[in-house]
Amino acid sequence: MIGRSAALPLHLAAATPLRVSAEGVATALILTVQARTGHAATAGYLQTAMTLPYVLSGPVIGLALDRAARPRRIAVALAACYAAATALLLIVAGRVPAAVALPVAAAVGCTEPVVVALTSLLPRFVPAGRLARAYGLEASSYNLAAIAGPGLAAVVAGAAGGRYAGVAIVCSALVGLLALPLLPFPGTPEEEDEPDGPGWRQAVAGGLVVLAEGRVLRAVTAATTLAWTGFGGVAVSAVLLAGHLGAQPSTGGRLLAAMAAGMLLGSLAASRWLTPRHAQAVLFGGLAAFGASLAALAAVPSVPWAVAAFAAAGAFEGPVFAATLMIRQRESPPGRLGQVNTTAGSLKIGASAVGAALTAASADAAGPVGLFLAIGTFQVAGAALGLAMLRRPAPGKSVDFAAPGS
Repeated sequence: MIGRSAALPLHLAAATPLRVSAEGVATALILTVQARTGHAATAGYLQTAMTLPYVLSGPVIGLALDRAARPRRIAVALAACYAAATALLLIVAGRVPAAVALPVAAAVGCTEPVVVALTSLLPRFVPAGRLARAYGLEASSYNLAAIAGPGLAAVVAGAAGGRYAGVAIVCSALVGLLALPLLPFPGTPEEEDEPDGPGWRQAVAGGLVVLAEGRVLRAVTAATTLAWTGFGGVAVSAVLLAGHLGAQPSTGGRLLAAMAAGMLLGSLAASRWLTPRHAQAVLFGGLAAFGASLAALAAVPSVPWAVAAFAAAGAFEGPVFAATLMIRQRESPPGRLGQVNTTAGSLKIGASAVGAALTAASADAAGPVGLFLAIGTFQVAGAALGLAMLRRPAPGKSVDFAAPGS
């Protein structure tokens, strides 16, 4: 049996390759479509189809892992389906009519939430006193993947051409799939035998109810969802900005990798210094600073300045993600963390799908300058909305699930 001291490193080592694939697939898709059609913005519609199913599939997957005493088979099956769908999408994107490619993209979105749902397993094998550090390291895992994913796609595109950008992304998914059985999955028979747990038909509604009833969860979810409406356009906008600055489209992947490097540093700092007491201030302040950094990209004169701005933006976003995970864990009712994580994450991903579609529709008119101004505005607006909701709770019953004094 795996000891608690080894469980977290195994979790991070096995989950990270899947996250590399999930973080890099959008960049690989955009570079692939750019190479095959010459119009990167059209990939925004495929990105929308790929992410929009999260709204439904995420909560269902989260509930499945919450209720399963031994979720290994569920996780492995979903990861296998995700890897297969991703490979097929990158093969057909830009080669076949949209009527064929869009359903394949939707299949990716139906299975990819397993990558997020794995986070909800942390309280099963990490002692409560070490969860703050664990969530910081978990955020670092995502951010490391966000460096490697777009970076791998960009490197392969630069060396072999954009049409091969997805090779490394698919290989990473396969590595994660092979490593997934190493993850520690402690059983939770007391939860499995509980007769009053939520039913499958309540998977989506139940998570939404929990998010709506908790004052802090409600504010944080509204803030991050609005912010991610803008964030959904970052990948396409980065590729367009690279062209605007006279660089190759693959430079867009490097810009995204620079942002992810900043996120990694920020989340590592959060794992050391962030505490539950300051999580909300870090989240809202970080969102505002993240938005300001993204808006500054509208004025960068060259690629090196763009790299610096992307890295600075990432440094502010890293602690935001760690604080989000910490707040969800603190505010969620017992046995519902997986559902809260995947429902809230699904709302963010669904919002980013809308943002990706808006970016594809407005890219020609707004250009990268207008796009980044709009993206930054969404982050600042999200922070303002969350603070307003936190200070002025909606009328009616409001339930906070935090422990007293937390």
